[in-house]
Amino acid sequence: MKPRISVWPALVIATALVAVVPVRAQDYPSRSITVVVPFPAGGASDVVARIVTNQMSRTLGQSIIIENVSGAGGTIGSAHVAAAAPDGYTLLAAAMGSHVAAPVLTPNVKYDPLADFVPIGITAHSPAVVIARKDFPAQDLKEFVAVLRQQGGAVRQAHGGIGASSHMACLLFTAEIGAKPTLVAYRGSGPALNDLVGGHVDFMCEQSVSVAESVLAGSVKAYAVSAGERLATLPDVPTGKEAGINYEMSVWAGLFAPKGVSPEVIAKLADALDKALDEPVVRERLAQLGGSIPAKAERNPAAFDRFVRSEIARWAPILTAARAEK
Repeated sequence: MKPRISVWPALVIATALVAVVPVRAQDYPSRSITVVVPFPAGGASDVVARIVTNQMSRTLGQSIIIENVSGAGGTIGSAHVAAAAPDGYTLLAAAMGSHVAAPVLTPNVKYDPLADFVPIGITAHSPAVVIARKDFPAQDLKEFVAVLRQQGGAVRQAHGGIGASSHMACLLFTAEIGAKPTLVAYRGSGPALNDLVGGHVDFMCEQSVSVAESVLAGSVKAYAVSAGERLATLPDVPTGKEAGINYEMSVWAGLFAPKGVSPEVIAKLADALDKALDEPVVRERLAQLGGSIPAKAERNPAAFDRFVRSEIARWAPILTAARAEK
């Protein structure tokens, strides 16, 4: 006779596993969370991530550790998160550059910005500021534009890597004024800013949240902001529009999880982010740096997903054209 095989142990195990899944989601997080910033410390993405996650950790009841995994315009760190376990304990603090531009401009990117991530929410908007070394000879924006047009390749423009927000911000600016400076790439806007302060390069365009303090300290000279109106934190810096230059853009940052993270976990993270952005200390700190808090309706995962898709559609032809000109 063939031995009788009982199916009860298998059924019991399967039932137990099904019962455990909601409990795990309910208990999340039970340990610290790592948020990967795909740029070096000190850049705009890093600054915003630290401000926001510091407050999120209080709501979640667990520490959030920032890990800087930089290189290749933010694609190395982004690919690292795309390949991480979808358990909610490894997240990405993405930026406009790493999620929109780099996949178009950087060869052999190992992630799809739409297919490989789940949006959690947008964290901040920040206009760009056109800044130069403190001894740059131009006295105002009009003179600065004239120098760039006349000297062309003799002027060195720093940026934080192809596809980084600093690259995109200057791409729009120089295209609008018809200038073609020599580009000098760095592993993030932090090192680029350090070299600008040291006078080793001539100018760059970067988010206000990472350069406002340098401008106020007199370490660099600011010529224009890409906002529709002057920033309260930099009231003496004109908008491009004031000089007749069509230069207006807002650089954004946001949080993503790897594809496969459960909707329950995403909802918990989105709720913690929403509460963090409502905290006066977060709003005030970002405002001091020239950034702004997204409106309530923009913050939820679905709204953020729509926004990211629209940004990719908007920028893809611009970036493709820029790549063809290289």
